[in-house]
Amino acid sequence: MAEHRTMQRGALLDAARSLLSEGGTEALTFPALAERTGLARSSVYEYFRSRAAVVEELCAVDFPVWAGEVEAAMAAAATPEEKIEAYVRRQLALAGDRRHRAVVAISAGELDAGARERIRAAHGGLIALVVETLGRLGHRQPRLAAVLLQGVVDAAVRRAELAVAESPEEVAEAAVAMALRGVRGG
Repeated sequence: MAEHRTMQRGALLDAARSLLSEGGTEALTFPALAERTGLARSSVYEYFRSRAAVVEELCAVDFPVWAGEVEAAMAAAATPEEKIEAYVRRQLALAGDRRHRAVVAISAGELDAGARERIRAAHGGLIALVVETLGRLGHRQPRLAAVLLQGVVDAAVRRAELAVAESPEEVAEAAVAMALRGVRGG
């Protein structure tokens, strides 16, 4: 029975990712989740009490995977500069993944304060991955530099999603160049 519930919960989360990435917050409804999974609408409520609870669970499940992928890319890099480049490039590559699009699609305003705080903490964990590397590059305030570096990544993600003027590859190249010039410390 527990295995069945775990599978159903996973199917609901997968359906939520698809709905959010395809149609944004308006698409994430319990009737749509029920239709995508073949469950009765009342069954969806047995797993999640609200749309915000679905998003919170998506963050709890997907964010550690995403952070692990960024950490692995950084670990494979040899120099501090290559680690910074890996940090930027891996996040930009992951931004196109529906796990990321799903989490971004819903407004933080729809989440309760506790859920927003858990998401902020998870995001802080991502930033923490690069603090030591920035310290090695000579930054006197590596935490501040990491937050600013993440701002470059976040802006690049938003720009690449627009896809109006530059290709995602051009955005990635510009973000890496800006990050590497800005992280040399001193």
